[in-house]
Amino acid sequence: MAFFGKLKQPFSSLFSFFADSWGELKKVRWPNRKELTSYTLVVLGTVFFMTLYFWVLDIGISAIVEAII
Repeated sequence: MAFFGKLKQPFSSLFSFFADSWGELKKVRWPNRKELTSYTLVVLGTVFFMTLYFWVLDIGISAIVEAII
């Protein structure tokens, strides 16, 4: 019986974890459609400008290296 008691312990802590996680998810304030659209546009804009920045930086460094070589 001691074996089954030890076997049950990890599963009960796993179920407890999921129950606590579900309780925390109920406390979350989810964004509405307007906020979600706004946040998405901010993320996409940031990704676009960071991509553009690193692309220009890469072109510049490549030109400097080519000039040295």
